[in-house]
Amino acid sequence: MTKGTSARRTSPKKVPSPPHDTSEFDQEFLADSFKAPSPTDKARWQRAKRKRGRPKEGKGAKVISVSVEKGLLARADRVAKRMGISRARLIARGLRAVLAAEGIAAP
Repeated sequence: MTKGTSARRTSPKKVPSPPHDTSEFDQEFLADSFKAPSPTDKARWQRAKRKRGRPKEGKGAKVISVSVEKGLLARADRVAKRMGISRARLIARGLRAVLAAEGIAAP
């Protein structure tokens, strides 16, 4: 200590007790006391856990890789933009038109 200073004693602070009884959480494995979820609860959990995405159209979608000549792709993109649809939707419409012209019925 230096001259003119005194050591200050601090007393340990009291930890306030919680306002509610928390003794139920003193168990080691609290999850063991849970009941099995009902079928309704399981369905709700699966819906909540499911990733959101695009809604299915038909049987769903399959991502494919297709080579298309650059000029044809540019023309297709311009047409899709003018029609206000996506490139994928334009290509799907074209495939449906070709299949219909060939007499291949849609399922």
